[in-house]
Amino acid sequence: MSISIVILAAGQGTRMKSETPKVLHTISGKPMLFHAIDAAQAVSDDVTVVLYHQAERIESEINAHYENIHFHLQDAQQFPGTGGAMKGVHTKHSRTLILNGDMPLVTEASLRALTAGDADINMSVIKLENPSGYGRVIIENGEVREIVEQKDCTPEQLNVKTVNAGIYAVNTELLERYIPMLDNNNAQKEYYLTDIVKMAVEEGRTVHPVFVEEEEFKGVNSKLDLAHAEEIMQRRIKEALMMQGVIMRLPETIYIDCRATFEGECILENGVSIEGHSRLIKAHIKAGSVVEDSHIENSDVGPMGRIRPGSVLKDTHIGNFVEVKKSTLTGVKAGHLAYLGDASIDEGSNIGAGVITCNYDGKAKYPTKIGKNVFVGSDTQLVAPVTVEDDVMIAAGTTVNKDVAQGELAISRTPLKRVKNFFYKFFGEN
Repeated sequence: MSISIVILAAGQGTRMKSETPKVLHTISGKPMLFHAIDAAQAVSDDVTVVLYHQAERIESEINAHYENIHFHLQDAQQFPGTGGAMKGVHTKHSRTLILNGDMPLVTEASLRALTAGDADINMSVIKLENPSGYGRVIIENGEVREIVEQKDCTPEQLNVKTVNAGIYAVNTELLERYIPMLDNNNAQKEYYLTDIVKMAVEEGRTVHPVFVEEEEFKGVNSKLDLAHAEEIMQRRIKEALMMQGVIMRLPETIYIDCRATFEGECILENGVSIEGHSRLIKAHIKAGSVVEDSHIENSDVGPMGRIRPGSVLKDTHIGNFVEVKKSTLTGVKAGHLAYLGDASIDEGSNIGAGVITCNYDGKAKYPTKIGKNVFVGSDTQLVAPVTVEDDVMIAAGTTVNKDVAQGELAISRTPLKRVKNFFYKFFGEN
């Protein structure tokens, strides 16, 4: 790969109004910075992230998920602005793309378009019907001649609809010469990356405009921007999955994590959330259900089912208001109103309504093991650790606190007591 990429992520992001660094706020399951890194690594083997605010925290998060990322710690107070962020940054390839860490919607295709050709600078440009508030990019004969801030525009320039999207691909030799020349002699006392365009034009260098989609180059600066970016990302994810063959009922009501994967014909009904690294294979997830970091294969869940992290369901029916946590169920039916945590349940077993595995004693979690063809009656409590072998029946209302051997019936009930005429004695007779 002959392109280096620098991602600017040094800002404080005060408009986000959060203790979490702006670039670590998540969009569809990933920090927004990670979306930018994914696009960057698709086109470059030399990616540098510029950090300042909460640098250690951001670097630690990146290193937990990525390899071969370079870091440059910049003093944003000493060198404020986009141009200041680039001071002291060195890259290894002959061309360097400068990307913003708060642009999670940018795609690999757009980055490749921005790095194509042999112009000294490729500059991202957006055409807006209403460019009010943006600096205008003046283009003549197919090349950028000038960037003019709105307050400095002539009446003719105010009619220009092309604006700067803020991403540049620059010949590295030129970049390393221009960056030290930047100054902050302006009202904001910041170093502006846009000044390199002015320098290049004055030297007679070629500055080529690359028209890009506004949607991809939206910066995320507030919680409102974050919500808008989430909507766009969700639309992309769901459109791609439906083209792949996933059936969705009222897709606008469904949430799908960007890390989730689908195989075969899956069905997602309205109000479903698929979170984390979930993997669905020929699965039917019914209305209002949540699947988190789990494997669902040839099974159905819900409506209103919850599958918590670490669960594996194969050939299994999970009904309404059933919660499964860190459990493996193979060929099981759990029709309604049950909690199955830290359990393994084998094929042919049926879990009745109101059944719970008592897996937590206040200090530690314990496993429940249920074999094949086990019938667990309603309102049963399985006090872990406990093993129920194959071909067992457990009567309704039983508390199982000992292992049950193959073929046995387990039953624990207080004898029914009946008090004659108690109703009338309690309420009084008329």
